[in-house]
Amino acid sequence: MKSVKELSVESKIIKRLHDNPNCLKLVHYLFEDEELQEMQDYANNVSIKRLGYNDHGPVHMRQVAANAIKMLNILHDSGIKMSLEAEEIGTFEDSMCAVILAGLMHDLGMMIGRQGHEEMSVILAKPLIERALMHVFPHDLHKRVIIRSIVIESIIGHMSSRKIHSTEAGIILIADGCDMTKGRARIPLTINTTPRVGDIHKYSANAINRIRILRGERRPIKIVVEMTADVGFFQVEEVLFTKIDASPAKKYVELYAGVDGQDPKCYL
Repeated sequence: MKSVKELSVESKIIKRLHDNPNCLKLVHYLFEDEELQEMQDYANNVSIKRLGYNDHGPVHMRQVAANAIKMLNILHDSGIKMSLEAEEIGTFEDSMCAVILAGLMHDLGMMIGRQGHEEMSVILAKPLIERALMHVFPHDLHKRVIIRSIVIESIIGHMSSRKIHSTEAGIILIADGCDMTKGRARIPLTINTTPRVGDIHKYSANAINRIRILRGERRPIKIVVEMTADVGFFQVEEVLFTKIDASPAKKYVELYAGVDGQDPKCYL
């Protein structure tokens, strides 16, 4: 059974894809994929119960996909082409399919452990990527090849530890960083009371009320982080800003963060 939160984010994703029939076909296929669901659930079990980290499961992976879809739509409406379109080898919808797949599979490697989980995610996700693309594009080898390549780049680059080059992968990097609100830390804070390495991420995330992805004023995308305490700045500066700074999409983003009742700080 899927949680209420999973279903809510799925609904949000579907609404954001109303003009993209292939993307809708893809997400419906993925949302019904029992193996992907089992892998996401187990990744979350390892992350929270075994390692004491934040949520890295089905809700998080859906939220990253939703964030990426929103940002791609904003860039598209602003007349900015993704790498596949700019290089004249694919369409905007191809790029959208790529970020959907990457968002929903980027943390599958947490099934194995935290260290090197990007590489593990690629190994575990590859058969699912190929199966999903064959379902949507059964007669188009070109699309399957280029989308798969972007997906793998996006997954392996989502921790900003590896140089990435496409705008699509850069958006996944930022979309992942944007999912750091208190909801991700709620369960780990409840069940893990013994101090562990990495606890600062839980307490910092717990101070963040909301992250808004909006149309920008100076740049196309505006990200606003709203928090209840200064400890939230750790998550902004050590996670989100680091990912934006390493992203090929950095030039399209403005970033603000602040504690409730205070003027927000402008980072970009």
